[in-house]
Amino acid sequence: MSTAVGAASTTKNVLFGANLDEEITNKVGNGGEPGQLPYSDEEEETDEAEEEEDPKLETDKEMDPHPGPQFSLKEHIDKDKDDESLRKWKEQLLGSIDMSAVGENKDPEVKIVSLTIICPGRPDQILPIPFTNDSKKSVFTLKEGTKFSLKFTFIVSNNLVSGLKYTNVVWKTGVRVDNIKKMLGTYSPQQEPYTYELEEETTPSGFFARGIYSARTKFVDDDKKCYLDASYQFEIQKNWPTPH
Repeated sequence: MSTAVGAASTTKNVLFGANLDEEITNKVGNGGEPGQLPYSDEEEETDEAEEEEDPKLETDKEMDPHPGPQFSLKEHIDKDKDDESLRKWKEQLLGSIDMSAVGENKDPEVKIVSLTIICPGRPDQILPIPFTNDSKKSVFTLKEGTKFSLKFTFIVSNNLVSGLKYTNVVWKTGVRVDNIKKMLGTYSPQQEPYTYELEEETTPSGFFARGIYSARTKFVDDDKKCYLDASYQFEIQKNWPTPH
C-alpha cells in the first residue's frame, strides 16, 4: 500500500480548540444559534476565493494560460513508443505506472475508500465512505483533550490526478471552529490504494467544547473536479463512550 504522510503544503485558518470556549460563547451571543445551518453558499464562495489567493495552493495548471490538448495516459505512453530516448524520459517523468489501472478515459477517477481515526492506545476507527445515511447521527465520538490523527485511503484510476486537495471545515452551533486545506499532490493510477495520514491534533476540552459538531469534507483536483463532498456529524464527550 502506497503511503504519503504530511509532505504537502497546508493552510489552517482556525486552530481546532484554540480558545474554543470563548469563541463559541462570543459568536453565539452575537447571533449564532444552535441548529443554524453549518455552512452557506456565501461562505463557500469566500473559502474558494481564499484558496485562489493562497500561493501554497497554486498549481502549474493555474499558472499556464494556454494548456495543451488533453490525452489519456495510455495515449501519452503509447505515443512515440518507438523512440527509446523519449520512452525513457516518460518513464522518468511518470514513474512506475500500473497499466492495469490505466483506461482509455482522459479524466482521472479518485475513489475515497475510507477514513480512519487513529488515537494512541485505542483501536483504529475505520469509517467507510459514505459515512452514514442519517445526517443527524454522529459518525464517531472522541474524548476531549485526546490526541488523534486522520488517515484516508483512496484509489486513483484512468489517468494522473493533478493537484489533489483535501479540505475539511468544522462548525459547532453554527460557528466555524476549524478550516483545513491541504494540497496532497499528484498521483498516478494504480490498483493498490494510496494512504495519506494527516498531522496529529488534539481535541478541545472544557464544557463548551463538548457536544455535537458538523463537518464537511471535500477532495478536489486542479480542474475543480470534486471526488467527494460529504457532510456529517461527530461528537466530543468528557469520556470515551462505553462499548456496547
